Amino acid sequence: MVVERFSQSVINSGIFRLFIASGFFATVIFFVINAELFTPLEMIFGIMGVTIILKGIANLMLSLIISFFSLENKKNELDFKYNEEKIESMLSELNVQEVLSSNKKMNSTS
Repeated sequence: MVVERFSQSVINSGIFRLFIASGFFATVIFFVINAELFTPLEMIFGIMGVTIILKGIANLMLSLIISFFSLENKKNELDFKYNEEKIESMLSELNVQEVLSSNKKMNSTS
């Protein structure tokens, strides 16, 4: 669940779409500047090919980010929260027991 949330936030950040769009426009500008060297069909296939390659690189970068994402810190944080809740419940139980014992002492003395 942590990895899915992290990867979804990375995807929604738009960094990969910006990467692909900038590569697409750079390729279009390259072919426009060198228009006398390429036919229109070569330009279209070149632009499509570069865009597909950039999409593949973006997916590869996302998979590497996810694979290098360390869950150890998140595990430690969850363990800490669990232990904290457990200690809090034990303290509240102890307080209840103390109140009950003090009430018993008050009732026995009166």
